[in-house]
Amino acid sequence: MRSFVRRFRRHAAGAMMSAAMLATLALAGCVEMDGDGQGSYTMRDQYREGITSVYVPMWGRGKNVYRRELEFRLTEAVVKRIELDTEYKVTDRSRADTELSGEIVTVEQSQLGFNPDTGNPRETLITMTLAFVWRDLRNGEELVREAEMTVSDTYIRDAPLGEDFFQGSQSLIERASKRIVERMETDWGVEDDAEDNGGGDEFDESADEPAADGY
Repeated sequence: MRSFVRRFRRHAAGAMMSAAMLATLALAGCVEMDGDGQGSYTMRDQYREGITSVYVPMWGRGKNVYRRELEFRLTEAVVKRIELDTEYKVTDRSRADTELSGEIVTVEQSQLGFNPDTGNPRETLITMTLAFVWRDLRNGEELVREAEMTVSDTYIRDAPLGEDFFQGSQSLIERASKRIVERMETDWGVEDDAEDNGGGDEFDESADEPAADGY
């Protein structure tokens, strides 16, 4: 009986160690998880081979986006996110392998609730639509194209928080920068980005953008 208990304990300990190792490798990007939760080992990098640097020019904003500071704040957040989360170095255009350029197409706000006592807006939803291209400057190849990425977040305008648009939009900008940089990761076993996005046309700052509320 005691020998059976010892064997059972050794088996259980081994299973727990294997599960912990699999979870650790998955977090490190070394395990590809199947739809049924099973994993297979891979030594492929999370990011694209042969690319070491990125140039990030100041992002543009659509003609209906009136808050001028947004493109500065988003550009700064994207640069910081690239340096924090990726292996790429942000540098000037003359020394960069690639360029990540984009535009804030629209920014819209809508009220989600009102204070019944004061009638003032309680919670506000901000929705930002982005378009961007990541291009290899050495050969002109488009690595990623996103014609319409929508990111939303909320902020509380009512007391006691009393957040204004600047405070409320900061978490939105951080969320947007994270999603943008996530698109720079290597697609493992999926179709090309151009096919995923239907081969969308390149965004043009001079073209007509969809109407948006003046924020």
